[in-house]
Amino acid sequence: MSVIERAPARRHTLVAMLVANAISVAGTRLSAIAVPWLVLTTTGSAAKTGLVVAFELTPMVLAKALGGPIIDRVGARKVSILADIASAGAVLLIPLLHGLGLLSFPVLLGLVAIAGVARGPGDTSKSTLAPDIADATGLSLERVTGLISTTDRIAMIVTPALAGVVIGAIGAPNALILDAASFLICAAGIAIWAPRRSLAESTEDDGPYLKQLLAGWRFLSREPLMRAMVAMLSITNLIDTAYSAVLLPVWIHDSGYGPAELGLIGSAFAVTAAVAAALAAVFGERLPRRLVYLAGFVLAGVPRFVVMALGAPIWVVIGVGVLGGFGSGFINPILNAIFVERIPRDLLGRVGSLAESLSWAGMPLGGGIAGVAIATFGLVPALVTAGGLYLVATVVPGLLPQWREMDRTG
Repeated sequence: MSVIERAPARRHTLVAMLVANAISVAGTRLSAIAVPWLVLTTTGSAAKTGLVVAFELTPMVLAKALGGPIIDRVGARKVSILADIASAGAVLLIPLLHGLGLLSFPVLLGLVAIAGVARGPGDTSKSTLAPDIADATGLSLERVTGLISTTDRIAMIVTPALAGVVIGAIGAPNALILDAASFLICAAGIAIWAPRRSLAESTEDDGPYLKQLLAGWRFLSREPLMRAMVAMLSITNLIDTAYSAVLLPVWIHDSGYGPAELGLIGSAFAVTAAVAAALAAVFGERLPRRLVYLAGFVLAGVPRFVVMALGAPIWVVIGVGVLGGFGSGFINPILNAIFVERIPRDLLGRVGSLAESLSWAGMPLGGGIAGVAIATFGLVPALVTAGGLYLVATVVPGLLPQWREMDRTG
């Protein structure tokens, strides 16, 4: 029986996977607000806030880089389930130890590091399932990646604002219990509904671990467009982490606002990002990828730093978030479709993991750099510098010849 003939019976697979993905994203976003806010309010230190983010993201990036061959050999479905269970355990220990008075700062750093190790291959394995879902449902990759991105954005609409309310009501440590539950729900959803024999799981053993890892690296090194995209993402992700983990929370705190306003800004950004991702899912095959991709980064990047540096009212910051969200919503569907098109299926885990890890390589430094910059120069100079670097990182790539390949489907 062909994939197209099986497609109508497998549409429930796509729906269930999208729901599981939305729950996972919601939990991750909750912890992304709760953990930095916990550190900032209990220590008052921007530097420590950045350090805890670095301790989570550094192991995550390393695990992404090294986990690709494991995903290709063991299977994306199995890796995703095990990673979510491990993440749930690490996150759940934070409120438990806090309640017992045993959560010292070094212990917190260790727990977020464990969660980072689990999330690295876990996140990559979920994106690696996209081609199998497309085959099972008979949908195009643009449609599947666009729908996945849409559910990401929809989850981000409600979660930041809800997180602010929840954190304000029950405290950041207790809010992390919901995050742990989200990982377990996602693991159950993947176990029940994910395609049981993914292409990654059917890949034959093609040599020792290091040989497999090098095969992914060689492929990525021969792809000029993918190298350029990874380099750009590495810089923008670093600055985005500095913004979300330190710059924005400190600005909110210093401006006399609280977690509710912090969550509201994230939700405002996510509303239009979800709309844009839905448009990308419907019209993605006809959009000029290069133009939309670069324009999306320009809208989502510099304006938010400018309004904060100028001390704009909260409603202006929220309005800029709405504009930036619309630009951001088009980015991931285009990015994911290009990667899946250009990477052979038997290398998808390896190359995807390496590309993600390199794209995220600067993220562990983002929070720490922002914290040191604020302590040394002040918040406004740090915001101006971040905005300037973001502008350079998003404008210069448009001048490189390899970006013309973006509009060529492979």
